[in-house]
Amino acid sequence: MARLIIRGGRPLKGKHLSPGNKNAALPMIAACLLTDEPVVLNNVPQIEDVKTMLAILAAMGVSVETTGRTVRLQAARVKTTALDAALCRRVRSSILLAGPVPARFGRLTLFPPGGDVIGRRPLDTHFLALTRLGVDVSCKKGAFLLRRHGRKLQGSRIVLEEASVTATETAIMAACFADGETAIFNAACEPHVRDLCDLLRKMGARITGDGTNLVRISGVEALRGATHAVCPDYVDSASFIAAGVVTDGDVQISPVRADDWEVVGRVFDRLGARYHRNQDAISVRPGQRLRAHPAIGGAIPKVEDGPWPAFPSDLMSLAVVMATQAEGTVLFFEKMFESRLYFVDRLIEMGARIVQCDPHRVVVSGPVKLKGITMASPDIRAGIALVVAALCARGESIIENAQSIDRGYEKIDEQLRTLGADITRVE
Repeated sequence: MARLIIRGGRPLKGKHLSPGNKNAALPMIAACLLTDEPVVLNNVPQIEDVKTMLAILAAMGVSVETTGRTVRLQAARVKTTALDAALCRRVRSSILLAGPVPARFGRLTLFPPGGDVIGRRPLDTHFLALTRLGVDVSCKKGAFLLRRHGRKLQGSRIVLEEASVTATETAIMAACFADGETAIFNAACEPHVRDLCDLLRKMGARITGDGTNLVRISGVEALRGATHAVCPDYVDSASFIAAGVVTDGDVQISPVRADDWEVVGRVFDRLGARYHRNQDAISVRPGQRLRAHPAIGGAIPKVEDGPWPAFPSDLMSLAVVMATQAEGTVLFFEKMFESRLYFVDRLIEMGARIVQCDPHRVVVSGPVKLKGITMASPDIRAGIALVVAALCARGESIIENAQSIDRGYEKIDEQLRTLGADITRVE
């Protein structure tokens, strides 16, 4: 267990370099199981979820070599396709192995994945897609048993029940070895799905349509090794931009891709954040006075999340914190996870004016001067939002269960201290 002690009220100053996208790196690590040749990934974030995913593969017999943000993987001598139950429970991303392992090796024993408790996160969409490709799925003694029906998977038309990112990625990886063409309808369009497909194409996969809701895959006999750099993490970038804005800081964050910020930046603009975008960097200058822009006709503005290119659910908690510092009233509608917004109880204790209408909606009125309190991080995204709230609050805040934030952020206390924050980590 770890705690962060933060004394707020200090403007952040300096430069922050965002690592590779967590949600791109994890499926790429799984994709190495599609070949017996080396796969080299650069710009891999050094976070706990990545470390756990690498440990799962190492326990299977995959060769794992890590040097800084470079990981070399080779699945030439896989000794077991029964995953480690304890490691599976630590990460949601273990479900990503449900595609490549049965496709190449014929079978997989998978234990229920863990991850953040932000609401019901069923696996039905994943398993139904795999069933369409010819994978038999059963459950025995708390484990999922996945077996390939026949010598090869069979290409198919797959209509996903929801535009799930991991279900899309799982189906794409499995379909790489299917006989014939697979068409995935209602596919997720997120940047990290496209980045995974870029890696798979380097490995020899034949994929078109990624970045749209219809992805087509023509199966191949084998894939080769490849080297690929993970795309920048727009969630990490947005987190530090938000921290700079609410602390009246002077910070530069890079790299930030223009296509990503076109989606993410819409809500920052609606909350009145001022920043300058230059090539692949965003600069936040002091003198911020946040003011929420009303909707057309003067109505209360609404921020709602959804599948890309809607505003990402992973950034809703941060946007709520920013709204506490903005003049005006904003309605937040979290559609994807029924427990995502429960963390606002901590913001209310800090002095925020928030009304929680139901599990999915909160109304925030600002600006308010937050005060430091003792609280606990419930998950990665709410945890970083509470850190940002503590950075702009008066007095001292203590955030327990801080190790949950480490699952998605590299050494968050060190990164913030580099920018001038008064933050201490206690194990």
